Amino acid sequence: MTERGVLLWIHGGGWRARSSEDGAALASLGLRVVAADYRFSHEARWPAQLDDVRAAARAARASAGGRPLLVGGDSAGGTLALHLALRGVDRPGDVTAALAYWAPVDPLDDEQRRRRPSGDDPWADLLGHPPAAGDPATADATVASHLGAGVPVLLVQGRDDVPVPAAQAVELAGRLLAAGHPTHLWLTHGGHALDLARPDLRAVTAAFLDNVLPAARAD
Repeated sequence: MTERGVLLWIHGGGWRARSSEDGAALASLGLRVVAADYRFSHEARWPAQLDDVRAAARAARASAGGRPLLVGGDSAGGTLALHLALRGVDRPGDVTAALAYWAPVDPLDDEQRRRRPSGDDPWADLLGHPPAAGDPATADATVASHLGAGVPVLLVQGRDDVPVPAAQAVELAGRLLAAGHPTHLWLTHGGHALDLARPDLRAVTAAFLDNVLPAARAD
């Protein structure tokens, strides 16, 4: 299949480790999938991870041959993909689209905290301290703090996701739409870390790509 764009894939794992999902299932939709690496939270605090994926995006863009650059990821990687797309690689609006699968987006979500074992908070590890209202680092790590560039966004979320409450995706979708971002939200059955090749996930991703990418071109 002719490549329609380059997808920088950012892996999940709670900013602590690498999840098994590598985004390879999306290659069949006409994307060249390029992996991004970033420092884990025990190696560096926020926003070092954003700096790292920005560097990876610059390398992916340089090798894209003029094709559109999209960014995507699962779970914590989806969070980074949203930050990268909404804030830009070098300036807001310089990424074609974001694809975020079951991404945590709100470090202050009380429901998310209640669902985790006591003392286990990936956000606190990422920031170096517990998230708090009025804290500049917490605000900076909150996805909804960076809306307005108009980048299209796909949000995919399982209704029964335990680590990431589905309400986070629903609320973010509303805020994205209000800020002028073309937004697709797929709220579906299942929990966390769904199979990207599942027919409904594949179909909604394909529909989103058809909306944001030009028709396939020959080299």
